[in-house]
Amino acid sequence: MKKTKQEWLEFISPEQYAILFEEHTECAFSSFLNHEKRPGTYHCAACYQAIFTSEMKYNSSTGWPSFKDALPNTLRTKIDYKLVYPRTEYHCSRCEGHHGHVFKDGPAPFGLRYCNNGLTLVFIAEGEKTPELR
Repeated sequence: MKKTKQEWLEFISPEQYAILFEEHTECAFSSFLNHEKRPGTYHCAACYQAIFTSEMKYNSSTGWPSFKDALPNTLRTKIDYKLVYPRTEYHCSRCEGHHGHVFKDGPAPFGLRYCNNGLTLVFIAEGEKTPELR
């Protein structure tokens, strides 16, 4: 799924675009999703693919929404050396939007922490209409 910057900006904000398609990072503790506790699903803000469920979310105290797992086949990874040491960066498998990094310091049973930028997600509470994929 390829769109130009102008096409994406018809659907998402410039801040979202910077994170999703230029691999920026939002400030820690800035996301309202840090406090989201309702049952529901977290979707990619660009293409609306479901990526996480509320059961996967936990409070990592890192300042970003964190998840212990992802829905199958929704993410692709690559190694990122922007901070000198290697980190595993993950992207939406549908639109290739950058969401965050996965670390090996999460809770059992997998021991993973998907550290996600809140601006890259749309939360849909249980019972609300799920958006159609873009």
